[in-house]
Amino acid sequence: MTELQYAARSVLLAGFAGPVVPSWLSREVGLGLGGVCFYGNNVVPGHDLAALARSVRELAPTAVLAVDEEGGDVTRLHSTTGSPYAGAAVLGRLDDPVVTREVAAGIGAELAAAGIWLDLAPCADVNSDPLNPVIGTRSFGADPALVARHTEAFVRGLASVGVASCVKHFPGHGDTRTDSHHGLPTVGAAEEVVRQRELVPFAVAVASGTPTVMTSHVVIEAFDPERPATFSPAVLGDLLRGELGFDGVIVTDALDMAGAQGSGPDAIGIPGAAVRALAAGADLLCLGPESDPEMAPATVIIQQVVDAILAAVEDGTLPAERLLDAVERVARLREEWAMNPGAAASAATGVVGHAPVGAGDAHPVTRTAREASLRAATAALTNVPALPGPAVLHLDTTSNPAIGETTWGLPCGLLADLRSSVRLGPDDLAATPAPTGATLIVVRGATRDERVWQWVREVVSGNSQAWLVELGWPDPWLDALDRVVCTYGSSAASTEALAAALALASRTRS
Repeated sequence: MTELQYAARSVLLAGFAGPVVPSWLSREVGLGLGGVCFYGNNVVPGHDLAALARSVRELAPTAVLAVDEEGGDVTRLHSTTGSPYAGAAVLGRLDDPVVTREVAAGIGAELAAAGIWLDLAPCADVNSDPLNPVIGTRSFGADPALVARHTEAFVRGLASVGVASCVKHFPGHGDTRTDSHHGLPTVGAAEEVVRQRELVPFAVAVASGTPTVMTSHVVIEAFDPERPATFSPAVLGDLLRGELGFDGVIVTDALDMAGAQGSGPDAIGIPGAAVRALAAGADLLCLGPESDPEMAPATVIIQQVVDAILAAVEDGTLPAERLLDAVERVARLREEWAMNPGAAASAATGVVGHAPVGAGDAHPVTRTAREASLRAATAALTNVPALPGPAVLHLDTTSNPAIGETTWGLPCGLLADLRSSVRLGPDDLAATPAPTGATLIVVRGATRDERVWQWVREVVSGNSQAWLVELGWPDPWLDALDRVVCTYGSSAASTEALAAALALASRTRS
């Protein structure tokens, strides 16, 4: 194996499907694989993702181990129960950076106990478009200064327990109506607007010492009208490295997304996307999950990407110096974070610093974070009604891939005199009679599906005791309804806070 072959693997962040370490991973690590990212497809009922992560850590003690653990709606450790930590939108509404830092430390403590030392969080995206299909409650808010101070708090909270942050999605995914998982979004705002809005939180995050920044598969026309940020030297080199002075590791968003590899006859595939991202200035290439059984397995994709990188070096498309620069940056990241006292001790003994990390909320850091999350989620609630003995209808709408198949719903066991609780999909509504009496219609994104939105409007307008509970980012169209409760997230923290508030309002009324 040559130096360049080893180098090409060392900048790759791979994924695998299922709850068991695959047989090929040991070989790939031996050949220089840079690291592993865990996804929702690693979560299987009856299996513990933290235990899986520890197994990978034992196999590859210094490899990058990463996961999307944002708190709120995006969670992997708690995907079967819902996150006990408040999401970004909830924390932004409270606007107490101390609480945000506490929540991030709690999340980090759980990751460190599993041996995971790179959290692909927080989102520094300014959610300036309320109809954004992929950011929404993952953002701290629509005000750049607010997003900046909470991004900094989250970065510092993770670092306090030995976990590296990855601030995303540079230079901003908030002003889009296309999900980059499915297509290529474009931000057409003027340069001055982008500088005063999108860039503000990232500049603060860089100044705060975030060790990694994740790119977005978004075209920012003001800086590069031809290429998404992931492939743009102007965005990654001139803007992020040059103007903002970032000297850490640039991580790509998953390269299997349509915004990167493309689709249809013009698709360049993951190998082509990997070469373009490296050439533009990215250092650590997130290949995405091993998902479709009909597609090539991850080990095949890895080899295809390695071959593409080596061919690009050979033909001059990718300078060898650029590849080796990326290798050096990733190596420094691993040296600083993979074996730092917090993460190393956590992986070996379940210790962060000098405090033992137990399961659930037994550890003081996680307990503080969960208690703070419930307080924040309660403070975020609006318009909670006194509604004794309600029927609860959960309506499913399409979830974006970043959230995945995470368990969600109102914990109805906390409600007194509950009449009924059912879960329906859009296809069920045509045959579902309008409910009468006290009713809570619980939805994540009531306006995402026209069938759901029409049914909700008809029920709320025709039943004076029917309330919509919106768990997603509030769409301006909700103003058309008189009775709406907004939680700004669907995490367990948010739904438990709502159930408690509903119960309290009913008791107070009676």
